[in-house]
Amino acid sequence: MKDYFTIGEVSKLFDIKVATLRYYDEIGLLHPAYMDEKTNYRYYSTQQFERLNSIKYLRALDLPISKIIDFFALRDIDSLVSMLKEQKEEVAKKKRNLEIMEKKISHRILQIEDAVHTPLDEIMEIKLPEMRLAYLRHQYVLGEDLEHPITELRSNFGINGGVFLGKIGISISMPQLEAANFATYSSVFMVLEEGDQLDSASITIPEREYLRIRFKGTHMEAAYHYKRLLTYMKDCDYKLIDDSIEITIIDSGLTNDVEKYVTEILLPYKR
Repeated sequence: MKDYFTIGEVSKLFDIKVATLRYYDEIGLLHPAYMDEKTNYRYYSTQQFERLNSIKYLRALDLPISKIIDFFALRDIDSLVSMLKEQKEEVAKKKRNLEIMEKKISHRILQIEDAVHTPLDEIMEIKLPEMRLAYLRHQYVLGEDLEHPITELRSNFGINGGVFLGKIGISISMPQLEAANFATYSSVFMVLEEGDQLDSASITIPEREYLRIRFKGTHMEAAYHYKRLLTYMKDCDYKLIDDSIEITIIDSGLTNDVEKYVTEILLPYKR
């Protein structure tokens, strides 16, 4: 029976890349049984196969290399159980994060499909549940580059790159709306979803009624639609109660076709 195997043979037997076996040698996780001084070929003995199987098992459980090295240094049942319990908690955490991500993806699909199929240029009276926002007071004049305030928002709140496109919005203050100034925005914000963690405190907008309109285009085309909403509000004898909420739901981040851009304006009101 063969006692020694080359690194290539071990690679095939255990379905482990040669580069990985060399790495295990370098970090002291698994040294070859011996190395030919003339050829520098690595050879492994059958007695090392059990250790290799253990390494594969622990790596399949996604244990870090450092913990596997610690385990082999101790070779202790209690330390193994403790390590596996820690890994179980880590897996549970990843599972929770994946479930949150799944909800985010489902929510984003619904947002896009809703924006695509919703009638445009139609004023609707709707009621929305409370919203949690990362909110930055920042004056922005229509036509200016929004990237700087958005970057400042991300920095101030510790928002990472995993934020979905379309969640960023801007608003016009109530006084500016009442003065019919639709070219000066007062803030930039991000609508938060379940699982969004921030370094700073967010604000919560309560459940309330809105006038909503969706139109083809971006913030640059919004003024006409603000006028329509305010006229509708006046005709119905409704009262504006807060700043606007304006979000481009479909923009250049999602499509190259400008004809498919969709922006939403919400004006909160009371009867």
